[in-house]
Amino acid sequence: MSDRIEWTRHPDGVVELQLARADKMNALDPAMFDALIEAGEALRGDKAVRAVVIAGRGKAFCAGLDMASFERMQQGAGEGVLGEGAAGADLVERTHGISNAAQHVAMVWREVPVPVIAAVHGVAFGGGLQVALGADIRIVAPDTKLSVMEIKWGLVPDMAGMVLMRELARSDVVRELTFTGRIFSGEEALRIGFATRLSAEPLAEALQMAHEIAAKSPDAVRGGKRLLNAAMSQGAAELLMAESVEQKALIGSANQAEAVKANIERRAPRFSPPA
Repeated sequence: MSDRIEWTRHPDGVVELQLARADKMNALDPAMFDALIEAGEALRGDKAVRAVVIAGRGKAFCAGLDMASFERMQQGAGEGVLGEGAAGADLVERTHGISNAAQHVAMVWREVPVPVIAAVHGVAFGGGLQVALGADIRIVAPDTKLSVMEIKWGLVPDMAGMVLMRELARSDVVRELTFTGRIFSGEEALRIGFATRLSAEPLAEALQMAHEIAAKSPDAVRGGKRLLNAAMSQGAAELLMAESVEQKALIGSANQAEAVKANIERRAPRFSPPA
């Protein structure tokens, strides 16, 4: 694994990922892009994982694209300003399903089959904000500074921000933040829908939530995430059918029976790994 991300695997299946470029406020350089993709893809196929927490070491969650990449843009580097790795590919090329590599840095967390919780503090600017928006849930410190900052550099949000922001906030709010690039607080992020909840200790609360989720049936949690992802693109008829398919698979299954039995017996459930 890259030195850009520190992994902690908790005994109950919670995986804690810490962006570990604290001296640069965890800014996105080519190695960080590649490390985020590598982590997400590794977790996508890991049946032992029950929930994921993403946080940042030091003073910030993520300050966005690092200055070296902007300097390469100024010098006319064009494509590949993010380096020679996965994130340096042609932006128009679809390298990861419907996404290019840079977009996959945020979208991969939707493909991880368990809940992903971002613990956000300090700053979340530009690409850093888009990584946080790719999570299912965001626990944000009230004094966090956030920004859709790409306009400052003559750019548009291009790490799946347009897909992710439209789920969370009104169109006029997204437009205002995109056109101005202004910095807003964690408290405002909660009001507009970018933050799920506020906490003075976002990492501690994110981990507490992750451990709570890890104690639930992994089959039901994964089924719930599939349905919630589908809700973003499917019509009512398709989504109603998807609900029925998921529920039919769960009813009478070993983990569903264990959930019922544990509740009746008033004890902690003992779930098996998902099939």
